[in-house]
Amino acid sequence: MISPLLCLVVLPIAGAILIIAGTQARNTAVVASILNFLASLIIFGMCQPTGGYQFVSSYPVVPSLGIHFTLGADGLSVAVLLMSTAVTLAAICVARTPPKNGNWFYASLLFISAGAIGAFASLDTFFFYMFHELALIPTFLLIGIWGSGDRQAAAWKVTTYLAFGSFVLLIGLLGLYLSLPESDRTFDMRRIAELASSGAAQPSATVYILIVLGFGILVSLFPFHTWAPQAYASAPAPAAMLHAGVLKKFGLYGIFRLILPVFPPNVSQGLNTLLLVLVLGNILYVGYVTISQRKLDLMLGYASVMHMGYLFLGLLTWKTLGLAGAALMLVAHGLSIAALFALSGELRERTGTLDFAELGGLAKVMPTFGLLFGFATMAAVGLPGFANFAAEVMIFFGAFSAGVPVKFGFNEFQIAAVIAVWGVVISAIFLLRSYRRIFMGPIGDKWKSLSDIGALPRLCIAGLIFLLVLTGFFPQIVLNYVTPALMWP
Repeated sequence: MISPLLCLVVLPIAGAILIIAGTQARNTAVVASILNFLASLIIFGMCQPTGGYQFVSSYPVVPSLGIHFTLGADGLSVAVLLMSTAVTLAAICVARTPPKNGNWFYASLLFISAGAIGAFASLDTFFFYMFHELALIPTFLLIGIWGSGDRQAAAWKVTTYLAFGSFVLLIGLLGLYLSLPESDRTFDMRRIAELASSGAAQPSATVYILIVLGFGILVSLFPFHTWAPQAYASAPAPAAMLHAGVLKKFGLYGIFRLILPVFPPNVSQGLNTLLLVLVLGNILYVGYVTISQRKLDLMLGYASVMHMGYLFLGLLTWKTLGLAGAALMLVAHGLSIAALFALSGELRERTGTLDFAELGGLAKVMPTFGLLFGFATMAAVGLPGFANFAAEVMIFFGAFSAGVPVKFGFNEFQIAAVIAVWGVVISAIFLLRSYRRIFMGPIGDKWKSLSDIGALPRLCIAGLIFLLVLTGFFPQIVLNYVTPALMWP
């Protein structure tokens, strides 16, 4: 049986190939992204939230090494896939065709989407890794060719960091493969989890460290975070939307798939303190750095890095509540940061600047734009009514209930949870201050003739915000799917 997930992988690749072959680039990209979003919506509705993988299909590639092109999805997968196709559709629709090489521009966007979707739909560790690598090449091209500012330096920096992270991850994955019984070596995530739960495979702490470090670099875990803000500030808005909103979730999704079901909690206990310190580095150190930013694009780049700390905190709890919160945050952050980068790109196109000192009073001439920016800002802050709020609350409560109880005082997880709550205040400071600087106060004469946001970008960004509000008021829409997927053997 052919998995419907194959459609999600093939459609953006087919669209990119047609664009390179000479079809009208923007129209082809829009049609491909619309069809993919509709397909993911249908798959989400077809998926039974009962745990276990569905829509499974497998095609042998190198059977002697246990390599098969295997697709499958559970509740966590379909939620992330739906978010990915929604962000892809929004990114394609808000994109502005560059004056040169527009076909390669749109093809690169679709290749990033295909790489992320392929990784999220893969059950084979080999293809899980390779799909992510597929998405890195167009990311480099989009920043280096169509970016702004010191784009080439940013492109090389992001490539260097991510190539190093991928190399470390590759060594860890090979170590995991070699730790399996020689007669049963496979790249199938399901079989690896079964062997680990039965005790037939016992990967070492070194393998655990390598995989966590590799994923951590790809997710911009402190102190390996400096590549992300500069890359997002230099990237075209659609590329920033796809990387920050979708592709960056590869590392976090990988922890769900290759760390939590395979390594018992006692393997990580010796590193909990160090990892919690790094998580707080994301939340506090990067948060304070974000406050000091004077340009919207850099501020959003650092804000995205900061919020990765919440996701890691939820993952470290090994508790269903914290893990479900992290899964919900995976979706919520992807939608909210994509909306903010889309709005940032629109602002850059209209004003030519994102410097707070040059802006102000834009709500007078761009009321709809200001309203959308306000909603996206409140979602990122974690205002009740948005999915981000529900996710953060679950993460904080999950962290506070984690760890070994102590007789007096708080344990390390409880201390980390209390400190991490301060990050909500930090987020409110830099996000609300940016809103005030851009939209409030007197307006400069050169901005009085600005027009409001166009119909298509308005519709796409409003769609992302609608999903945030829908899952904010009814988080069980996502939680009913992801929670059974967190019950490992």
